[in-house]
Amino acid sequence: MINNDVLKRIRYILALNEAKLKEIFTAAESPVTSEQLEAWLEKDGAVNYKKIEDSELATFLNGLINYKRGKKEGAQPAPEKRINNNIILKKLKIALDIKNEELMEILSSSDSVLSPHELTALFRKKAHRHYRTCKDTVLINILNGLKAKYRDDVETVISDESE
Repeated sequence: MINNDVLKRIRYILALNEAKLKEIFTAAESPVTSEQLEAWLEKDGAVNYKKIEDSELATFLNGLINYKRGKKEGAQPAPEKRINNNIILKKLKIALDIKNEELMEILSSSDSVLSPHELTALFRKKAHRHYRTCKDTVLINILNGLKAKYRDDVETVISDESE
């Protein structure tokens, strides 16, 4: 999946504005400028569009973990130089404190089904014999399920307040 799309989707799911995005990057000890954020959030092909590198997305996800769960004591983990869907999924699971059962519900809400064994295989180390690569469709379905879970709550709160 394209890193910029992942950043945009997470931003939308969690209703993060520019200030919160900056705060998240700062939580990972890697502040960013407004210009960088704008370039990453531009539509593909736009004049100012800039691809977010793997290490930058990993930094964002590490910052999201710190932002949502609190910083661990000691040295912060270095962002991965190469990132894949499995790493993105693992970091999202940690940041949002999602248990496997919840992840199964999130997947089913987006009309996708994985067995518990298939799901745990996505979180194994690459060298493990039962490791499975997380395909783009699985990550997209999980992000869509998270959108349904988090954005529906936001829209419900907003509509309740307006009544």
